Amino acid sequence: MSILSILLFVGIITLTLAITYFSSKKTKSTSDFYTAGGGLTATQNGLAIAGDFMSAASFLGITGAISLIGFDGFYMSIGNLLGFLFLLYLVAEPMRNLGKYTLADMITARFKSNKVRGTAAASTLVISIFYMIAQLVGGGALISLMLGIDYWLAVVIVGILMTVYVIFGGMTATSWVQITKAVLLLGGSLVLTFLVFAKFDFSIIKMFQQIKSASPFGDGLANPGNKYSNGLDMISLNMALVLGVAGLPHLLIRFFTVKDAATARKSVYYSTWFIGAFFLMVVFLGFGATVFVGWDNIMAANPAGNMAAPMLALSMGGDFLFAFISAVAFATILAVVSALVLTSASAFAHDIYGQIIKKGKITEKQQMKVARISSIVVAIASILLALVAKNLNVAFLSVLALGIAASANLPVMLCTIYWKRFNSTGAVTGMLVGLISSVVLVLLSPNVWNPEAGKAILTGDPLFPLTNPTIITVPLGFIGAYLGTVLSARKKANTGYFEEVLFKTNTGFGISAPEKH
Repeated sequence: MSILSILLFVGIITLTLAITYFSSKKTKSTSDFYTAGGGLTATQNGLAIAGDFMSAASFLGITGAISLIGFDGFYMSIGNLLGFLFLLYLVAEPMRNLGKYTLADMITARFKSNKVRGTAAASTLVISIFYMIAQLVGGGALISLMLGIDYWLAVVIVGILMTVYVIFGGMTATSWVQITKAVLLLGGSLVLTFLVFAKFDFSIIKMFQQIKSASPFGDGLANPGNKYSNGLDMISLNMALVLGVAGLPHLLIRFFTVKDAATARKSVYYSTWFIGAFFLMVVFLGFGATVFVGWDNIMAANPAGNMAAPMLALSMGGDFLFAFISAVAFATILAVVSALVLTSASAFAHDIYGQIIKKGKITEKQQMKVARISSIVVAIASILLALVAKNLNVAFLSVLALGIAASANLPVMLCTIYWKRFNSTGAVTGMLVGLISSVVLVLLSPNVWNPEAGKAILTGDPLFPLTNPTIITVPLGFIGAYLGTVLSARKKANTGYFEEVLFKTNTGFGISAPEKH
């Protein structure tokens, strides 16, 4: 590794630690720790949301997927972008107007039930840890390649740094690290895209002509079916991508970092433009890697394709661009995993410990202490799981998390806001059915089981044929919510405060004001 690469890595780490240090001076209350005091502007929060989503899965994973399997990899970017329409029109405003710190706050605004809160918190923890594994796998592979150290050590280094950001800086530090890395990643991707497109003489036709001869798929690289030959699997993948965005807990809590619903909507508007531009560039990067790095070289560096983007940077711009892109990718990973650790810690400290165990009788000092301890525990669990998932594509791992979010969270959120008859029993059953069915079917799928040793985590025949179960589990989530409601209706189950929720959803009446920073 060159001195330049080391300096850039050290520079990125120093910058993020400096942000954490100054943020820690402003993190004095639970509101500061969980939501940055609600004082971010729409542009700042839009960049932070984009930073959350322009993750290792997006940059490393989708670039690698496009370079290896072509059009099927492109699904991952366009599906995510379409998901922001659901976030904008159905979720952003109700989330800001009903919640306070967590997803569970939003749902229990209608149902004053510890069972509902506990189930929502459990769902948040599972989804966040799944998504975090994707980032840690990408970070471990990148740092292992760059520093020439073992994968396990690289994962531990990333895990320690992400925990430091959360423990000391909370949401303020996490937000500004996200904003900084979003700007760096957009800038670096723009430069790299320009260099790649210039190699194709700024001709899309020439680009497609060259990628056909550079890939084993030939003419088929630009066509669907290289990975998802099963039509149901392809539909299931896209359902996870489009619907899952609106159920990701670490994105949802971002709406608590702004002052009102109008600012929350503007945040999504800005983030959609940022993310759309980024995903457009990722297409050029993926196909550029196929031609200028080589399909075989990408496979040799990492069978999942996770190193395609850094290798393309080395091919296009030499050591400097390679070091810069790798350092920015590293910052991307650190920022996203920090947000995920914070989301998980919030779910445990605020929902499970503060509201269920302590029944709301907890001081801010106690809650922040528990949140910091929870951050350490979540980080350790995620590191251990990332060590097992070393050879899985990080984009694919994130899609699994999206599928769980779409199945467990989205049905219950929509029913909470829009269905008058919906009750607390339906909320619990909907989340549990969506969550359990997603996890079980993933564990039985070809992602975990493969007859050929080394192709998956375990060797053997899968019991469930689809690589992504969302086409089954999203309907199950809605069915669980419906059956739980209608079967418990005779027992006069808690239907909650629907009129109050409807009023607050549309007016924002009673929401807390942001704190000045």
